[in-house]
Amino acid sequence: MIVALSLVGALAVAGGAWALVQTNGASRQDPDGTNRDTASGVDGPGIETSESEAQVADFSAYSSAVAAQLEYAQEHWTDSESEQFGFIDENDCVNFTSQTLLARGWVEDDEWWYDESGDAYGSSDAWISSTALRDYLDEHPERATALGDDDRASVKVGDVVQFDWDDSGDRDHTGIVTSVDTAADGTIDIRYAGHTDPTWDRSVDWAITELHPGGVAYYWSIPD
Repeated sequence: MIVALSLVGALAVAGGAWALVQTNGASRQDPDGTNRDTASGVDGPGIETSESEAQVADFSAYSSAVAAQLEYAQEHWTDSESEQFGFIDENDCVNFTSQTLLARGWVEDDEWWYDESGDAYGSSDAWISSTALRDYLDEHPERATALGDDDRASVKVGDVVQFDWDDSGDRDHTGIVTSVDTAADGTIDIRYAGHTDPTWDRSVDWAITELHPGGVAYYWSIPD
């Protein structure tokens, strides 16, 4: 009885509501069964991860490189300015993704680099443009391997996710994969973090069915 009461007390929150919260690949539900995307402030299927919850995430299960990437993303996903990298209003997604790759251990080269003066607009196209990053990675298979949305079984935490919102052939948005979960029925749920708008653990499926219906997701698998 004492153990049972302790468990009930651990699940209780203000007003009698409850939530089941797990980090990196589980879920949180409201009492009515609704899952909410707190990063966007709108209802959506999947994990609800608030900024405070993200700050306590444990990345020790991943390689040191991926852990460093996720820790950087976790610390900076709500940033709206940066003295080192600059910030591109309403279009900072690739700038931010590139920063996480740098934190992972990637080294700048002649095509992928940032302006050390802090002017994001002065950085290379591959550093700040989704389509340019796609083209850069396509030309550098040593850095990443292209995957389609049908290849979800090969996607890993720390990989790059890109979106073509209107299926026009270019890339409109870029983020970093934060979790990959396989359900009992084999369905694979992928979550990502990014800038513009600030996102942590947002559902790829929600992004391409609700946020931008008809959108297409692509991935870049990065070797450890």
